[in-house]
Amino acid sequence: MYKNWWKVLSVILVLFSVTGGLLIDVPALPILHESIRNLYYHVPMWFAMIIIYLVSVIYSIKYLGSGKENDDLIAVESVNTGIIFGFLGLGTGMIWANFTWGAPWPNDPKLNGSAIATLMYLAYIILRGSIDEEQKRAKISAIYNIFAFPIMVVLIFVLPRLTDSLHPGNGGNPGFGAYDLDSNMRYVFYPAVLGWILVATWIMTIRFRIRVIENKNNQIQ
Repeated sequence: MYKNWWKVLSVILVLFSVTGGLLIDVPALPILHESIRNLYYHVPMWFAMIIIYLVSVIYSIKYLGSGKENDDLIAVESVNTGIIFGFLGLGTGMIWANFTWGAPWPNDPKLNGSAIATLMYLAYIILRGSIDEEQKRAKISAIYNIFAFPIMVVLIFVLPRLTDSLHPGNGGNPGFGAYDLDSNMRYVFYPAVLGWILVATWIMTIRFRIRVIENKNNQIQ
């Protein structure tokens, strides 16, 4: 029970952020209005995605050093989980963009970079599926993964700051810290970020255990 405390915490934090995000008062800001509540859902999805992709890179590096199958499995299941949260981030972002900018997909560098990054990680999954030899597949995909992460960071965080972007904190726009992100919002936002990161970790560990069981069954057969 005690070793699963973080799973209980993740459920509590997510439930709190979901209900609090809908019920707690938010500042009345022009253009954003009530759509600012999406901050509690859209942004934490990206945080969870970034952290779980970082985990995948760490275990890809570990695999290249150790050659252990479990390190490779954690890396690939972290990517699989990160892709899920990437799509959730894109979906919630499109909903928000439609309300605030008038279109679900305006020509924004951060949106375009996010889409390219998602396709890049989907290519990682396709790459793994195209190589039959197990060790070769693990090594090549690990190398790909290590290079994919910094490219993703550039696409999502660096390039939008260098060009015109609608997103807060990019292209000369002030970040949310410059707006009236009052204490009520912070009380919900930070638990939401931590909660969804823990949920992403939980999903990854479940997928990892399933993959280990499947591999053992295949070896028996």
